[in-house]
Amino acid sequence: MTEVQQKQIFESWLETHKGILFKVVRSYCEQEEDREDLFQEIAVNVWKSVSNFRNDCAVSTWVYRIALNQALKWKLKKSRDQNKADNGEVVRILQPAEEKPDQRLEWLYGQIQQLDEIDRSLCLLLLDGFSYKEIASIVGISENYVGVKINRIKKHLTEQSKKMLNNGI
Repeated sequence: MTEVQQKQIFESWLETHKGILFKVVRSYCEQEEDREDLFQEIAVNVWKSVSNFRNDCAVSTWVYRIALNQALKWKLKKSRDQNKADNGEVVRILQPAEEKPDQRLEWLYGQIQQLDEIDRSLCLLLLDGFSYKEIASIVGISENYVGVKINRIKKHLTEQSKKMLNNGI
């Protein structure tokens, strides 16, 4: 594959699947500068992977795997760096609805960010319309386990939503 071909494929993948990348980045990063850094790291890895793609799966699945793997690595590195800097906990405060017109979306991303890496990945893939079978293939767990985990996530989010409503937020 020539560099020109690689560039064309890369640009096509980025344009076609930028929604996937933005969802992953948004779910793993709270700060805008972190989002930009992670997006660039994912883009570099997508670029590097173009020549390795063998059409064994859909391009969207390939791009998702790259994005999720890079996000997990990035999050681990970030948490290690943060633990070195301070051992305190980061507390996130939800603002009242009047101050945030898109509070539900912000709330959902906040909840997704608090999930462990596997649950976060499952949630993103489900929101993106992937089937349980496709999710199982991407994440590397059984299709039945995907169903169990997604049911637990839904139950957790429902409970958190009720708590938020009860607190008047």
